[in-house]
Amino acid sequence: MPLALLALTISAFAIGTTEFVIVGLVPTIAQQLGVSVPSAGLLVSIYALGVATGAPVLTALTARVPRKALLIGLMVLFTLGNLLAWQSPNYSTLVIARLLTGLAHGVFFSIGSTIATSLVAKEKAASAIALMFGGLTVALVTGVPLGTFIGQYFGWRETFLAVSLIGVIAIIASAILVPNNIKNKPAARIADQVKVLMNPRLLLIYTITALGYGGVFTTFTFLAPMMQEQAGFSASMVSWILLAYGVSVAIGNIWGGKLADRHGAVKALTIIFAALTVLLLIFQFTSGFGIPALITLLMMGVFAFGNVPGLQVYVVQKAEEVTPNAVDVASGLNIAAFNVGIALGSVIGGQVVSTLGLAQTPWIGAIIVAGALLFTRLSGRLDRKPTTSPA
Repeated sequence: MPLALLALTISAFAIGTTEFVIVGLVPTIAQQLGVSVPSAGLLVSIYALGVATGAPVLTALTARVPRKALLIGLMVLFTLGNLLAWQSPNYSTLVIARLLTGLAHGVFFSIGSTIATSLVAKEKAASAIALMFGGLTVALVTGVPLGTFIGQYFGWRETFLAVSLIGVIAIIASAILVPNNIKNKPAARIADQVKVLMNPRLLLIYTITALGYGGVFTTFTFLAPMMQEQAGFSASMVSWILLAYGVSVAIGNIWGGKLADRHGAVKALTIIFAALTVLLLIFQFTSGFGIPALITLLMMGVFAFGNVPGLQVYVVQKAEEVTPNAVDVASGLNIAAFNVGIALGSVIGGQVVSTLGLAQTPWIGAIIVAGALLFTRLSGRLDRKPTTSPA
């Protein structure tokens, strides 16, 4: 794999840490800012909305900017957003900081996916994307538990200061490792962008992405309070649980990329979504018991993010077929779909927590993921339909 992928992975690690560390800090932020747990959980939704907005819109607007300069600029914006979060005096300022970092996130993963696939042979595309997104999983393994530990013992603001330092390292890595000669794809015309938005095959994949991710985040957003209040673990144990969960996610991400390379995106996604639906239903019954809850959670981790490489390579491959002049835009919209799912999942989860209680989030998530499974099967069936060519 090219060395430039390492720079993408380091940046993804920084971004993944700031995105997911909120999950471990929800109880701490709620207590220190005097807001409810669902309100603190909304910080996940707000960040995701920033990503969903930034991915398609800013990706299109920055199509002519040199790729290396754009990557560095995005990480500068990301770092400034985290410094603002560090200095946030109240909830409103923290909301603004989360939106800024979310905007940088959206564009980064949109162009990062296409850069990653352009650096390797076609048959290694999913593995290249998995390596880049591996930064997210490493963030779950180390960044999120460490950030949660810092937040619990020194205050949540210091967590964002630490993430800012990681952002500086990512800027340096991008400046050194990313080559200057990465070619820009031609800027997509407005007509091509509209074609992406109107194409039913791409819209179907975006729906799969949103449902597959949204179902997970219905429960994942409130993982820390669930493991404390439902499973009976202490607050200090949450960091270790997140560490163990991150290890299982890292394994699942690599495995998911290899599965998509070997069997194709549709078959890989079918396996992953089916397993995830079953595990969420099992978690519904085990979440109130310490060790069974932990075992179920670790098994879920293997599948929860294993769908990312398959989903991203699927949309890039389909866009190359149906909208070849707007692949970056199509990729950006899939990043938006991931985060629309995260936003909806965390909002739905918050409503469930407010009305039915923490214990009811897993079965709601299972229903949403089952929807992703059904649409995946439909998409696979459409892929197999023979196309008629003119005589």
